[in-house]
Amino acid sequence: MNTYVGTGTYIASSELMDSVNVAIALSRPLLVKGEPGTGKTLLAHSVAENLNKEMIVWNIKSTTKAKDGLYVYDTVQRLNDARFGEGDVSDIKQYIKLGKLGRVFTSDVQVVLLIDEIDKADLEFPNDLLNEMDVMTFHIPETDETITARHRPIVIITSNAEKELPDAFLRRCVFHYIEFPDEALMIDIIRVHYPDIKDELLAAVLKKFYWIRTLDSLRKKPSTSELVDWVRALIVGGISPQQIEETMPFLGALLKKREDYEIIGRQKENQKIYDKYRSQYR
Repeated sequence: MNTYVGTGTYIASSELMDSVNVAIALSRPLLVKGEPGTGKTLLAHSVAENLNKEMIVWNIKSTTKAKDGLYVYDTVQRLNDARFGEGDVSDIKQYIKLGKLGRVFTSDVQVVLLIDEIDKADLEFPNDLLNEMDVMTFHIPETDETITARHRPIVIITSNAEKELPDAFLRRCVFHYIEFPDEALMIDIIRVHYPDIKDELLAAVLKKFYWIRTLDSLRKKPSTSELVDWVRALIVGGISPQQIEETMPFLGALLKKREDYEIIGRQKENQKIYDKYRSQYR
């Protein structure tokens, strides 16, 4: 049986690895939720790498329909060919283009299928997937052809919880919520990207990062991916731990809202005033 144990570039908790392996064992999709930037999408890449599988990515948009993942009948191309006399328009099969699910079903080997941000689609989208995901087959009426999956894929579905998903869909999934990494796990994550980072610099970075995340008034709290970018900026800029403590440079890598800049600015000013009076009355 395929067993996921993580990769050198993706630090997965034991609970997350267990959820992946349970989903594989049960042949159920793994539905992954969590804050943006906690590695939901990268999980699928890690699973594919660790298990040495091809990965097919289906990025969901607000206009995506479940049928799009199965196949598309290109009627426009057929009409153009009929009009200009190009090709055999009686052969409808040549105008059938398989979608992401169609490609998964016809693959000669088991693949990892990532259905990314399923909650962006309309409310009917998840339910429309149920039958095909259960029986691993679909019919193309234009050619009277039935496509049956050669191998059941490893399916990972991500959601940012923008919409509630139907109960019938949830019952068919293994669920895992990726908790925001604590400091110990975050150290491991940062060291994967920057193995030579100095302990003093890392400690200063994490102290400020987790302090920023405690501010409830922020419109968008910085994520793990943004922390990784901030660390890179600090290393490239040759910033010292003392500079991080005093000025927190390059916050554009962390904060993405003007209002959040203002909140941090006020907090920094208040801290300066506090430190000044504390030194006077010691």
